[in-house]
Amino acid sequence: MTDAPPLPPPPEAGSPLGRPLRRREDRRLLTGEGRFTEDIASPPGCLHAVFLRSPHAHAGIGAIDAAAARALPGVAAVLTGRDLAALVAPLRMAPPIEGLQPMEMPVLPVEAARFVGDPVALVLAETRVAAEDAAELVGIAWDPLPAIASVADAAAPEAALVDPALPSNRVSLQTFATPGLEAAFARADRVVQARFGQQRQTHAPMEPRSALALWDNGRQHLTMQVGTQAPHPYRSALAVRLGLKEWQVTVESPEMGGGFGQKIIPLREDLCIAAAARLLRRPVRWRETRGENLTAVLHAREEVVTTRAAVAADGRILGLTCAIDADFGAWSFFPANYMARVVAMILPGPYRIRDYGYEVSVWLTNKCPSGPMRAPMAITSWVMEGTMDAIARALGLDPLEVRRCNSLTEADLPWITATGERYDAVTPLATLEAVAEQLGYAALRAEQAARGPAAETLLGIGLCTVVESNTYSSAFYRAAGIPGSGHEVASLRIEPSGAVIASCGLMGSGQGYDTTLAQAAAAGLGAAVEEVQVQIGNSDTAPYGMGSRGARGATAGGGALYLAGLKLKAKLLAIAAAMLDLNSADALELRDGVVLRRLAEGWAETGLTLAQLARTAHLDPLRLPPGLEPGLHQILAYDPPGTTYTNSTHACAVEVERATGTVRILRYMAAEDCGTRINPMVVAGQTHGATAMGLSGALLEHAAYGTDGQALAGSFMDYAIARADDLPAFELSHHDTPNPRTPAGIKGMSEGGTMGGIGALMNAVNDALAQVGARLEAQPATPARVWAALRGAADPTRA
Repeated sequence: MTDAPPLPPPPEAGSPLGRPLRRREDRRLLTGEGRFTEDIASPPGCLHAVFLRSPHAHAGIGAIDAAAARALPGVAAVLTGRDLAALVAPLRMAPPIEGLQPMEMPVLPVEAARFVGDPVALVLAETRVAAEDAAELVGIAWDPLPAIASVADAAAPEAALVDPALPSNRVSLQTFATPGLEAAFARADRVVQARFGQQRQTHAPMEPRSALALWDNGRQHLTMQVGTQAPHPYRSALAVRLGLKEWQVTVESPEMGGGFGQKIIPLREDLCIAAAARLLRRPVRWRETRGENLTAVLHAREEVVTTRAAVAADGRILGLTCAIDADFGAWSFFPANYMARVVAMILPGPYRIRDYGYEVSVWLTNKCPSGPMRAPMAITSWVMEGTMDAIARALGLDPLEVRRCNSLTEADLPWITATGERYDAVTPLATLEAVAEQLGYAALRAEQAARGPAAETLLGIGLCTVVESNTYSSAFYRAAGIPGSGHEVASLRIEPSGAVIASCGLMGSGQGYDTTLAQAAAAGLGAAVEEVQVQIGNSDTAPYGMGSRGARGATAGGGALYLAGLKLKAKLLAIAAAMLDLNSADALELRDGVVLRRLAEGWAETGLTLAQLARTAHLDPLRLPPGLEPGLHQILAYDPPGTTYTNSTHACAVEVERATGTVRILRYMAAEDCGTRINPMVVAGQTHGATAMGLSGALLEHAAYGTDGQALAGSFMDYAIARADDLPAFELSHHDTPNPRTPAGIKGMSEGGTMGGIGALMNAVNDALAQVGARLEAQPATPARVWAALRGAADPTRA
């Protein structure tokens, strides 16, 4: 592992860092020349897979009659959970975390299906149509069982057990409190309570999942061509479950049309087709339908959070507690405490809260299992910022003033949170002030007062300051009781021509890695960006890394490549010094692929280039300085010294139509501090995309279930996502403070927009509704829900 070097001076004009370069990958993607899994031709003898799924929320699996299906022309096999259990080991999720119950999951259920869409059999045929027809002929003797469709059902006395191996449906319980918490509440002038509910959502990537499994029986080797965000962890998990060595598995990830956390690990379908390819010694291809993607892969976000704030009369928070109840679904692909506990750990966010406590309960239900989704801690900022608004309303104070008096300032840094997290170089008060000025906060408040509560359209103002945890360090995982590592590995290789090949364990799904990773590597190395080629996504050629998740790409991946570049540059300059007959390289620098020498009057070219140095290193090793080995290849592992944090403040103004409940966003802006921006254009795009995702979730999206556990959102007719005309123009400003503890001051930033979008929108809607005594405790803020809140409120304008 390598510590970060001292923070470099601000990039000079022309430096690869900070340049708004157009994304180099866009040309192939926009002209239809990208290569996705579906663009890979089916090899000879390829079988097509279709999964038979449970129509019941909870049902015992009796006899499975596949005779008619197997007799259909073109059908090669019908495999059940019992067949596959001999080929794929079960997944046991049992990290040693206090309060977390161990769970075990077979590759396909054998005894009982636990949610609508649970896969229970696999049909393999020469064509997809034949496989679909055969699946219709498989008969299953179902024994319907009581379904648990909500946390309330799960917690009820004598509730049916989702997992009969557990003593109750509460799969995880963690608590925490600082020693001074009780005393803080005892001295409070007021205790303010607020409740927040986030609805179940799903990732809805543009490209559903797809995979092609190829088994080479002669070499006993499996190749998986699949879109995955983490090729190496995916390979390791696949190998373990299939009883293979990692060198027996190659993962090739082509282009990916979005992942958002859904494409990190091998899920059950992936394992089934890999096992089938090995069993039948034929290639196997599976294409997920949109309905399967919406109902049967991974869901996220369903949780209810209740806060209690002990406050002084001036709005200062003396102590805070939160209780979280999270609906985890039916099976455990990830530790059940993972997402909800991260919410609890970072909840105090940008505020000076020393005394804090939480209780996190995670419940099993008969719904699609949960997993990480872009900003798995998405509800955090709405909860904290909504609590600030609740304090302001309870005390008759201005919401902006309450935030100001509680906000962390530069004088408070470095700040150690109540849960032990460290904030460096965050500027929440600065971004708050910037966005309030940009929005014209005072003028909007005056307009709101002038309109009054009797207006047909209610004006609402929402503020949301975000402290986004992005690059989770290994230390964070240990503190959270979550197995995992936060390090990343970079490989930087220079060929004899001077061409540079950069690689790490990330895999892109739209982030622009081909461009930004090249910029990071070029900045460390001193090469021209155009000479750097990024190669990621193949587990055989890229170094073993932790993949793309959270917002770790820039700091972990970019940081590792930047550091590898610095190390390789030191070797290059040593070679240059020898070629120039200098005693040391102290006065030399490599910029844009050219060796410069510092003279009294400034920097001067030496006549040497990166290409010349590369030829010497590879092809003329006798000219190298003593002790310097031939070649130019640097491998470096980087583990961030702690979790990095980015901050931003989002603000929006909305109008709410009282007659219909329709919400219209008038203006939306964000002031952001994400440290050194590798590529400002990519940062803007990531902020736009993340914010759009947050607004879409808060306004529209709902993976709804009936009280009987039936999935009600199986298509885009039922699962609404925002269209372009549903979203406002985004006004962005930047207030960048480099992080002194990371390479080049990089922080990461790709999830804060989701958090800020949710919080700013919901706070604006509730600010409008508060004028007539209404409040929306739970998302989404659809017209029907807003209208119902208005109708149910005590409206002082109506006698």
